[in-house]
Parts: sequence; C-alpha cells; structure tokens
Amino acid sequence: MVLGVIGLLSFKTPHTNRISNDKNPGKKMPTLLSGAYNAPPAVAKLVDSIYNQMHLSAYGLDRSVFFTAYKGYLHLLSQRQVKKPGIITVCDYSQPSSKKRLYVLDLNTGTLLFHTYVAHGKNSGGIYTSSFSNMNSSHKSSLGFMITDDTYFGSNGYSLRFNGLERGINDQVRNRAIVMHGSYYVNAERAMRGTMMGRSYGCPAVPAGEVYEIIETIKGGTCYFAYFPNQWYLNSSAIINAPNFSWPTEGMAVNIATESKIATK
Repeated sequence: MVLGVIGLLSFKTPHTNRISNDKNPGKKMPTLLSGAYNAPPAVAKLVDSIYNQMHLSAYGLDRSVFFTAYKGYLHLLSQRQVKKPGIITVCDYSQPSSKKRLYVLDLNTGTLLFHTYVAHGKNSGGIYTSSFSNMNSSHKSSLGFMITDDTYFGSNGYSLRFNGLERGINDQVRNRAIVMHGSYYVNAERAMRGTMMGRSYGCPAVPAGEVYEIIETIKGGTCYFAYFPNQWYLNSSAIINAPNFSWPTEGMAVNIATESKIATK
C-alpha cells in the first residue's frame, strides 16, 4: 500500500491571478467521475471536492482533464514511480497557447501553485495544437504521463529533464532533449496583444520570469501530464487504461476525507 498525503481540510488560493468562482456559491457541480471512470461514489465525491475546492473550472481546466490526470497519478503512485508525491503538473494542450494552460497542483495543501502560459512545438500547430510526436527532430510536443527528473543549465538557461513513461508515446523525450525551460517568447504581453505565442522545438517552455520557481517546485520525481483529446492516445495509454488499476475502496475514501490521506493498492 502506498500513501500520498492530500490535505482536504484547508484549501488555499493560488498565488497567481486569483479568479473568483463564487458566482453560484450554492451550485453543486455534477460528477463525471463515477460513470466515466468507474469510481466508487465516495471516491467520485472526494475527487470532485478536490477539483471544486481548487476552483479549477474557473481557471479553465476541464473536469475530465483533471480526473484523467488524477487517475494516472494514482496509478503511478501505486507503482512507486512517483518519487515526490502530492504534486501534479497538467499541461492542457486542448487550450490555445494564448491561454494559461499549465497548472501545478499541490494535492497536499489543495493549492493551485502555478497557472501560467506554456509553449508547444512549432510543428504541433499554430495557436492551437493538432499534432504530436515521439520522434526525434519532429519539433513536435509529446503527450502523456512523465516523471520530472534532474535539472541543468543549458543554452536556454535553467532547465528540467523528463522521463517519459509511455512507450511509443513519449518514451523518447529524454533522447529528444524535451525539457522545461524559460523563454521570452512565452509571456502575458503577447497574449494581451493577440500576438501568437512563440513556439519551441517541442519543449514546454514557460515564461522566463517564472521558470526557476516552477522547476524548483516540480523537479525530482513529480507527476507531469500533457493532455490533448486525441482518441488514439486516450484509448491506447497503458497508464490511463491500466488493467491492474483500482480506485480506493469506499472505506478508504472515507478515511481520505477524515484523515487527509489517500491510499492505493
């Protein structure tokens, strides 16, 4: 049994660009988890609570994207591939590059730590992405689950390496030198002017002024998920569709809510 702490009792607001989600404070959001992901009702309620309490809908992260990321995180946690539990980074390539589509979530405190811009590969599309690759020199972004690794200083400054976990999907990211780094072609000024955000050779480049703090937060073995509603990927991912995956039992889910812990087999 693998434990990962999740604090559900005290949710904090993110330190970047707080967006109100209180227009309908009494409105209950419907759960998609129980039916779509075959999760026990208690688990569905718990994961809904995490999503709602972090106001992720107000920040543009679709509920189904969060649930997919969370399910993959739990599977990787159960397989002991996550060395630094509690942090999930979601790169939502279903959103245009003019939107803040990188989310760093702290499940231990219920905090959205970072919500910012992120580039995609120059051959993955223009404002919107449409194509992804695992091949060297494709200059395209890669999808799927990865684990953050070590850091280094290179031609693009402070950078973070990834280890791709999905064969044929992103297992070549290390060989392709797909890393997180800072860039001056990714910034809020471009978004406000309506100028197309700069593109990379496949790297998830983030604003230069934020890169150090983001990398320091997620380096060293956290879960990173690059999402796009590509049916081939969603249907073939061995992590999303892991045959040995099981949601926590309802009894375990109750313990999660009362003791701020989550367990997977």
